[in-house]
Amino acid sequence: MDVIMPQLGETVDEGTIAVWHKKEGDRVAIDELLVEIETDKVAVEVPSLVAGTLRKILVSAGETVKVGTPLAIIESEGAAVAAAPAASGGAAGAAIPAEATTVAATAAVAAPAPSRATTARGGGGVDHGAPLSPVVRRLVEDHGVDLARIQGTGRDGRIKRNDVLSHLQTAGTVPAARAGAETVPFSSLRRRIAEHMVRSKATSAHVLQAIEVDFSAVEAARTAFKAAWKEREGSSLTYLPFIARAVALALPGFPHLNAHATGDALTVFRAINLSLAVDLDRGGLVAPVIKNVAAMRVPDIARAIAGIARNARANTLRPDDMTEGTYSLTNNGSFGTFLTAPIINQPQVAILSIDGVHRRPWVVNDAAGERIVIRPVGVLAQSFDHRAVDGAYSGAFLRLLRQILESRHWAEEFSG
Repeated sequence: MDVIMPQLGETVDEGTIAVWHKKEGDRVAIDELLVEIETDKVAVEVPSLVAGTLRKILVSAGETVKVGTPLAIIESEGAAVAAAPAASGGAAGAAIPAEATTVAATAAVAAPAPSRATTARGGGGVDHGAPLSPVVRRLVEDHGVDLARIQGTGRDGRIKRNDVLSHLQTAGTVPAARAGAETVPFSSLRRRIAEHMVRSKATSAHVLQAIEVDFSAVEAARTAFKAAWKEREGSSLTYLPFIARAVALALPGFPHLNAHATGDALTVFRAINLSLAVDLDRGGLVAPVIKNVAAMRVPDIARAIAGIARNARANTLRPDDMTEGTYSLTNNGSFGTFLTAPIINQPQVAILSIDGVHRRPWVVNDAAGERIVIRPVGVLAQSFDHRAVDGAYSGAFLRLLRQILESRHWAEEFSG
């Protein structure tokens, strides 16, 4: 079986091998971890889809290769041994058996010889034998870190980049430049995020529109259900799942926002798959996808959000979690922000920023007349691609989104 670099997002065309967990000749079981791959959007732990023996390593840790590049060869149980492809420019080796399968979701390479700089030794002096990623290895070597003093938070106690940075900050050992400044090189993930953001701004004609929303109706439902929800689910019932539900209800009336811009055409989707920006403890940003949101109610969406956020921060997202997004949400509200102009997640054409909800004076005009009341008010800001739609189209969508949030009987979402 050929193990190839998987597609980990619509716009991702390459990936970097971060850490390999198997070497040539090792047995691998189904779902056993083989490799960690970093892209501009995510760091993914990739398991094996078959049981067998890792016969040949084709790519080394730290290398960046294109999607579809062969990474390794696994001989599945019962199959004949497959010879490795010849080196570039040489004659081809023996053919891979006809029953061998190409799999775009597994990979493995030889682990380097253990050393202080390549093997993660977690706190307490326990050697887990887990190799370090190239980024972590550079940090360890540059700062002379004693791995025995760090408690690894990765799988099997493996030491991750944030573990090293936290240790350096706590110990006060991060060296400063002569001017009193610190030079922090971009990680592989940070570099790819930067490239993706710059490419998006260069590709799309970004326009920002924002509306204020009275969240009283949403707040009434949250007040009624949040205590029981916290006790039962173990997570907070935030504004985000209500807004995601409202977006899913509003998008069918404005399908050109639920789309991808491809060249001089627009690919419009029937399914509503929401990409949700997740902060990796300030170490980067990923946007896993909740699929078919139109079929979900608020409780279902809340559980899905908690699940993908937990998996993203635990580095257990699967390749499928990063694909097929049609519209994006980014939530900065927990930081109390007022207004954020988000960058479009290519090749999508729109992204909604959810900022802080604050109690503010609000003018209402009802049967009691015009008066000022105190209401929970927040700003929703949408960046849209002016190549795909115009301001009137986007503005009408935002108006409908506000109407849904302010007038829907949200408690009914929790019945049945």
